[in-house]
Amino acid sequence: MQNFNIEKSTLLYSESIKYISGGVNSPARAFRSVGGNPIFIKRAKGSKIYSEDGIEFIDYVCSWGPMILGHAHPRIVKTLKNIIEDGTSFGAPTDIETKLASLIVKMVPSIEKVRMVNSGTEATMSAVRLARGFTGREKIVKFCGCYHGHGDSFLIKAGSGALTLGVPDSQGITKGTASDTIVANFNDIDSVKTVIKGIENQVAAVIVEPIAGNMGVILPENGFLESLSKLTEDNGIILIFDEVITGFRVSKGGAQQLYNIMPDLTTLGKIIGGGLPVGAYGGRTEIMDYIAPDGPVYQAGTLSGNPLAMHAGYETLLALSEEGFYEKLEEKSKMLEEDISENSEKLGIKIQYNRVGSMATLFFSENRVKDFTSATNSDIEKFKNYYHLMLKMGIYLPPSRFESTFISSAHSEEDIETTVKANYEALNLLK
Repeated sequence: MQNFNIEKSTLLYSESIKYISGGVNSPARAFRSVGGNPIFIKRAKGSKIYSEDGIEFIDYVCSWGPMILGHAHPRIVKTLKNIIEDGTSFGAPTDIETKLASLIVKMVPSIEKVRMVNSGTEATMSAVRLARGFTGREKIVKFCGCYHGHGDSFLIKAGSGALTLGVPDSQGITKGTASDTIVANFNDIDSVKTVIKGIENQVAAVIVEPIAGNMGVILPENGFLESLSKLTEDNGIILIFDEVITGFRVSKGGAQQLYNIMPDLTTLGKIIGGGLPVGAYGGRTEIMDYIAPDGPVYQAGTLSGNPLAMHAGYETLLALSEEGFYEKLEEKSKMLEEDISENSEKLGIKIQYNRVGSMATLFFSENRVKDFTSATNSDIEKFKNYYHLMLKMGIYLPPSRFESTFISSAHSEEDIETTVKANYEALNLLK
């Protein structure tokens, strides 16, 4: 075990809270879910990140998913170096936007046209607005535990005792906005039927993470997505797949290709910018043509289609298209799952290891984790202790039990072996 001195990170955090709200620019980084102060990162390369204190970590956060090729991949670095002297933003069309868009259309089964934006949140907000404009309806259905960014319509939870009672998760959201968002239970198609009964003609869209990644990784139950697709089609409701996490992560065509489901609209992010800020939404031509300047639904952005992000994303998707890429990623991911599961069995510690492709979550629970309730019933104290034990052994995991870990093509067998060994030691100390 390397020397775990985080004195510099602690000092940097003390300084940051003077000038940045909460000391961080995104709440998940604050370590509030696991306790302690955040580790400040100075640089990254391949599968490793390095703290300001000089500690090396094997990284399983991967910038919350997009670093599927690993950090500072030579192909991406070379591309950015070559184009940056030509300028960083034009606010005008560029050829690379069309090239990336055509590649997305080629790779994602349901997308016929796409619009670039700057974040996953912007993509989901825009997709919902488009669905409302296209259908002429106002209400949307989301699922408890699914996160679609910090747009007002999405920060709604189910009210106590009534799935249809929208209650804001955040101050600053109006009662009117909350009343237009209906909350159902993930993996429970009957709950969707119940909440829309009698108001089918008022519901514009159902938005869902096809594989939940923000209450930990939760797989769709057999038939759930298929039933959801049929229900929305029968009632003229737009089905939106939020593939900001799963897009190009679980397969070349995302979760919709993996499960052979064709949503009406899809939101993307993370990977399509090669690690730079980016997002996109796309779908059927007849729906996408409702966006300005062709249609009445307005959406715009000065930095949308930023040339740096477009070039990085284009090179990333070309790399993902190479033969055998996802098969190799699956081998590593499966190896890690099997070895960690074996460790838990040897030590008699009950865990649930939910995995799809290269995204996974370890829950400390005796019961199968299939929805928000079973996820929240997992052992939070055990996870906190496990997190800090792994951190001290050089394994950087998401600082929350409700997030996914990610593997990149840069992770080596040695990285996996080191991680499995650390996992065994950490689980053994938790006994």
